[in-house]
Amino acid sequence: MDAGRESEVAPMKNRTTVERKSGRELVVTRTFNGPARLVFEAWTRPELFRQWWVPKSMGMSLLSCEMDVRVGGGYRLVFAHGDSQLAFFGTYKDVIPHSRLVWTNEESDEGSVTTVTFAEKGGKTLLVMHELYPSKEALDAAGTGAADAMGETFEQLDELLVTLGASAGRS
Repeated sequence: MDAGRESEVAPMKNRTTVERKSGRELVVTRTFNGPARLVFEAWTRPELFRQWWVPKSMGMSLLSCEMDVRVGGGYRLVFAHGDSQLAFFGTYKDVIPHSRLVWTNEESDEGSVTTVTFAEKGGKTLLVMHELYPSKEALDAAGTGAADAMGETFEQLDELLVTLGASAGRS
């Protein structure tokens, strides 16, 4: 019975893993049911990014999403939670379409560098997100709360990819 249940659940339910690889590095990994091209577009096109990035359970909203996805280009995300607003911003350091994104997180003196890789195999994409902090203390201060929320965020990305895949198949 388990094998049958597994085959029904596996296509949609991918697992997100969050690991602290060192005192300064956090790694989040997940496989998505879609080609690297679509997963990459969901990370780099503001109209797609804003549909999945904020975990719905957190009661936050993404007020603005500016992305100039090219080496030297910047991004700025402004979130609202209750009466407060929070901005995240940085610079893209490496952009290899459908394969790799690297950006800085400059909203604090202890900002991290994020590297996301997209590896496609058999129509699925293995996404690995590394966050490298300047010190163990900076990673400790950041905590794993945001990384832990990536499970819900990535489930929302999975849902968007189903929609994108369905509309791409009809084009």
